Amino acid sequence: MVDELPVTGGGQASLRPQGAASAVTEDAPLPRPRRKTLALLVGRVTTIKLGYWAAVTASELALPIVVDRPFPERFPISVALAVLLSALALVWARAQAQAIDRRAGGIDRSLATVATTFATASVVAGPAFIPLLLIERARSAEGCAAGAACHLEALWLWAALFFVGFVAIPAVFAASLRTARPLT
Repeated sequence: MVDELPVTGGGQASLRPQGAASAVTEDAPLPRPRRKTLALLVGRVTTIKLGYWAAVTASELALPIVVDRPFPERFPISVALAVLLSALALVWARAQAQAIDRRAGGIDRSLATVATTFATASVVAGPAFIPLLLIERARSAEGCAAGAACHLEALWLWAALFFVGFVAIPAVFAASLRTARPLT
């Protein structure tokens, strides 16, 4: 949903605030954070987290198809992909925390924004890690006796990815938020 985006007569969206006589320029002061800013924060964190979980899950599903080897030979590739995807997600989180939206403004670091970042990480995008847990559980039992898990490293990988998704990504996002500016 786009919040109150005015549409001009030509069918193109305008970045001009309602009632403004001219378009917003690059030098114009940005609006102060409001409820729209927290909605922007929730949207950004949720998108990063869902993208991260989807990418890691898809890579774990595709790896046995692409690399037709037993689990012990495939696992180092799985770890390398997980590290690469985690690094990309952390860079993405940092960039999105510092990005300025022309309508909602920048997201300043405050108790509310940091708390919202972690709440979003645990509640909104939380269930997206469950498919990966099921995949890693199945990987931990590959080539083992029935019902036994002999590749516990797969579960340790899941635990590390869980930490990245629930702690590291929100922490990087929160730490990368701009410091609050004094009102002028």
